[in-house]
Amino acid sequence: MRLRRGCPWRWWVPLAWFCHPALRTPGDVCSGVLPACGGQLDPANRVLGHPCLGQRIWSRGSLLQSGSMCSRCGCWVWSGLGCQVESGGGVMCPPLPVDPLGGSGARGSILRVIHRRGEAQAGAGLGPGGLAGGQGWGVPALTCLSPRQTVEHGFPSQPSALAYDPVLRVMAIGTKAGAVKLYGAPGVELTGLHKETATVTQLHFLHGQGWLLSLLDDNTLHLWEVCQKEGCSHLQETRSFGLPGRPGCSPGITRVTVVLPMSTGVVACLGTEGGAVYFLALPALTLLEDKTLFPDEILQSVPDDYRCGKALGPVESIQEHPRDSSRLLIGYSRGLVVLWEQSTRAVQHVFLGNQQLESLAWEQSGKSIVSSHSDGGYMVWAVSGAGQRTQQPVMSTIPYGPFPCKAISKILWRTCESGNPFIIFSGGMPRASYGDRHCVSVLQGQTLATLDFTSRVIDFFTVQSAEVPEGGFENPRALVVLVEEELVAIDLQTPGWPTIPAPYLAPLHSSAITCSCHVSNVPLKLWERIISAGEQQSPRLSSAAWPIDGGKNLAQEPTQRGLLLTGHEDGTVRFWDASGVSLKPLYKLGTASIFQMDCEHNDSLNQAGEEEWPPFRKVGCFDPYSDDPRLGVQKIALCKYTAKMVVAGTAGQVLVMELSDEKSEHAVSVATVDLLQDREGFTWKGHDRLAPRNGPLPFAPGFQPSVLVQCVPPAAVTAVTLHSEWNLVAFGTSHGFGLFDYYRRNPVLARCTLHPNDSLAMEGPLSRVKSLKKSLRQSFRRIRKSRVSGKKRLNASSPSSKVQEANAQLAEQAGPPEVEMTPVQRRIEPRSADDSLSGVVRCLYFADTFLRDAAHHGPTMWAGTNSGSVFAYALEVPSQEKFSERAVEAVLGKEIQLMHRAPVVAIAVLDGRGNPLPEPYEVSRDLAKAPDMQGSHSMLISSEEQFKVFTLPKVSAKTKFKLTAHEGCRVRKVALVSLASAGSEERLENCLACLTNLGDIHIFTVPSLRPQVHYGCIRKEDISGIASCVFTKHGQGFYLISPSEFERFSLSARNVTEPLCRLEIARLQDTSCFSNSLTVTPKLPQANGTHVPRSPEGQHSPTDSDRSPEEHPDAFSPGPIDSPNSSMENPLDTTGDITVEEVKDFLASSEEAERNLRNASEDEARLTGILIK
Repeated sequence: MRLRRGCPWRWWVPLAWFCHPALRTPGDVCSGVLPACGGQLDPANRVLGHPCLGQRIWSRGSLLQSGSMCSRCGCWVWSGLGCQVESGGGVMCPPLPVDPLGGSGARGSILRVIHRRGEAQAGAGLGPGGLAGGQGWGVPALTCLSPRQTVEHGFPSQPSALAYDPVLRVMAIGTKAGAVKLYGAPGVELTGLHKETATVTQLHFLHGQGWLLSLLDDNTLHLWEVCQKEGCSHLQETRSFGLPGRPGCSPGITRVTVVLPMSTGVVACLGTEGGAVYFLALPALTLLEDKTLFPDEILQSVPDDYRCGKALGPVESIQEHPRDSSRLLIGYSRGLVVLWEQSTRAVQHVFLGNQQLESLAWEQSGKSIVSSHSDGGYMVWAVSGAGQRTQQPVMSTIPYGPFPCKAISKILWRTCESGNPFIIFSGGMPRASYGDRHCVSVLQGQTLATLDFTSRVIDFFTVQSAEVPEGGFENPRALVVLVEEELVAIDLQTPGWPTIPAPYLAPLHSSAITCSCHVSNVPLKLWERIISAGEQQSPRLSSAAWPIDGGKNLAQEPTQRGLLLTGHEDGTVRFWDASGVSLKPLYKLGTASIFQMDCEHNDSLNQAGEEEWPPFRKVGCFDPYSDDPRLGVQKIALCKYTAKMVVAGTAGQVLVMELSDEKSEHAVSVATVDLLQDREGFTWKGHDRLAPRNGPLPFAPGFQPSVLVQCVPPAAVTAVTLHSEWNLVAFGTSHGFGLFDYYRRNPVLARCTLHPNDSLAMEGPLSRVKSLKKSLRQSFRRIRKSRVSGKKRLNASSPSSKVQEANAQLAEQAGPPEVEMTPVQRRIEPRSADDSLSGVVRCLYFADTFLRDAAHHGPTMWAGTNSGSVFAYALEVPSQEKFSERAVEAVLGKEIQLMHRAPVVAIAVLDGRGNPLPEPYEVSRDLAKAPDMQGSHSMLISSEEQFKVFTLPKVSAKTKFKLTAHEGCRVRKVALVSLASAGSEERLENCLACLTNLGDIHIFTVPSLRPQVHYGCIRKEDISGIASCVFTKHGQGFYLISPSEFERFSLSARNVTEPLCRLEIARLQDTSCFSNSLTVTPKLPQANGTHVPRSPEGQHSPTDSDRSPEEHPDAFSPGPIDSPNSSMENPLDTTGDITVEEVKDFLASSEEAERNLRNASEDEARLTGILIK
């Protein structure tokens, strides 16, 4: 055991020794804890997948009896542990076996057991066996925390394969990253990931048996099994197979081109580049060498004049006879098609095609086949027993001829009771005119529809009955097409073949996502109004049910309605139902119609002209092109109680909107706010503002704009907030911030935050004239400054350096080798005041709190900037009855400057009980408790480097945590979340969730700022994922793992959204040997192939094991009390990083200001050297 110096009550103990004694063999599952523990040893005797990591916590007490149960986490203490209390109050643990990985160096194999002094008397307030229970610990939030990734929303990135099981009614999608995703009814989702990072080229179901074959581009075949565990289904890889090469031949001839699992479920056929057909036994994936069919056997049945010394080419298609499973239709690239009888190993029929073959399909009765070719045509061949050879097809046509056309890559023939069959094929477009179109054509009789997609077609299938009686018809219900960027379902039973709205797999990136926002607990009335507005937007959609409805969703119905809003590059805002596993689109809001566009947007592609040929019909919603980059949405704010919304964009436009159930036609009021305030010396070099349209404009039901506020200069909006109870909206850019009264439609406040050297702020994000010379000059200045300061620090003659050197030598001599040193704080360089873009407004906040004095509270507005400045304004807001009579007034109350000038990421005010202030209208509508206005309020300022809590109204430091100095990272996202306890839903804990630039999430208690959990969530290289992260109010979050996918994670032990489903499978043979060893582990976050595998505990980042203790301190415990990072609620006698001169109070009287200054001076004289930096 290794004792951390300065904290003698903290121990590191191997996790494996807290499990049941029976857990000793690698692979054993822990049985000595309550159900769902899931502890498992790997071959190195490390415990894997343990959800209790970091949650077994004992307070100092009497003897910890063996076999006792922790009342907090419900886990049993390992027999023979026997921790005892020493006479001095410390904790003495008995000797334990050595961790096979070398003590505490491997974070994935240890459990941190923390003993705290002074929490309770020995034996008092303890649970069974002397274990602490309830409130004895002082870290109650740990029972509410269980961080992990849960589900992926959106469309899989880079799909490459598609399969459908008509018996189970589920489909599977493979990706280029090696992921396999299985979908059924909404909520039924299974995910697997190949061990090899290779592209999935083909997927094939063994119908009705829960088996899935996947072919990778490395020529390996993998068998996946849907296993049942604890009542839920899971996708597990069970076998893999690689086709051996033929002696003396090139390895390429055994490359698999076609895979066909037979309907019997016991054999799979593999077609290869060399023209051979191999047979595999299922599910063992063993090669049946005696059944291999080589091209030489086929050539014996081919006429000599057709043979001509040419090879048959690769096998392009293998199709099983619909009525006789022993007969196979085999097509070769050269154009030859043969009907092969397996039992007699003979060629029954030969079809002598003379055009390069692409695809084959059977007619349901087995009397005809259809073949598609590289010239853009297809042929129908008759299958009869009269002759063994057929040289001419029954019909041959090029649908989009006569000019040269592209190949038809796949074709289907589906019989229909109406008489005319469906001929469905992909490709075949005229090469010169429409060779760049991605189309699937549907032909029935004389009716032809050319479905035009905006991305490449991957594959497609039809949905029909699994069993078709002899002489019956297939009658396909729907056509499902997978393209690179979306999944589209077409209703084939409704005239006009409309699109069926998908309940999942929606293309989030139909236009690039630029921002996102989550709204929790949406009222039912607002929810229904949004759904109604969305339904009126798409009247041409089919009313048919989603055709892929296999499996059963076992997850409980969501207890609340969650709304995810995404802003896009084309100026749209999309509303998504994020309540459950499936992310369903609800409504689409467009803002482009309000402005004058150089190129007016039109939907001419949606409706083809009557004389146009081919008869294109645009389907799908993926449209990555934007009319104007200035339309991009940057910030969104929504009030769920008043249905008011603010949308801010790239060109400084701020739109105030209100939900209306009726269509209307009205003019939009336009107001301009000059944020430069006539400051001289600044010239805007960026893009122009968007010109609004004049006169009344028509608006459909939904959110309709009422006011347009245009910032000057028209820079991108960087922050926005809405307070619908006060009828105010605040917005900020890189030049300053403004306050607007949208009820009276007039500006209230405009403040410029520019520094005289902020030249880059005047160039805009779309400008290309940024000064490289100035950037280089500033970089060299920083390097020179750091070198000079480093030389000063290394001056050996200085007394301080000698003291530090002596302390270091003393520590090396006195400290035993097992002792770990307290992490050294990193030195944080103060940022220069003239850094470019220092005036960017990072956050805005409204609060009803104490700003003038401690006796009177009122409306306030807070603004934080990139240079560490905080502006606080006292607002004079009239009552609702006098809104039209009196105007809102804003008076500057305080101006604060952080010492290191770190950007201010977030600001929040806590009431007298330490709880965040409720949202507007929550208290008046009895939806939340009224805030405590009797006790003193606190202000939480989150900068990129640290968190600080100050008392109000005097702005004196109360608590702080220096994250950058402590962890070496910077804050990117911050949110106050409310977490419910795993044991009781009524017990809520307010915590501060922080995402860093390393992708780690840190959880702190508020207002004490005690660190609780350090969770590695996002790869530090994933810059877009970190930038896109958004937290929910109840401890969940979303971030982009690809342009089209959100990863959902949960920090809460109770509020979890994850897929729980079951597929009913009746296999033809027993496969218990494959599923008995299945160990269900938490969902891995790399299912899309973009993540580095992590250990399932999730309590550490992927690089934790590579960090030294000095680089990575304890993740679950606060620092020692005497540490500079101590977060105990001890009143500090200084203002931390804020000096007296840097807090300007504009509201206090002259006598009070002098008194405050005198008291502060006395405190500084009395407590020198306590200023915390």
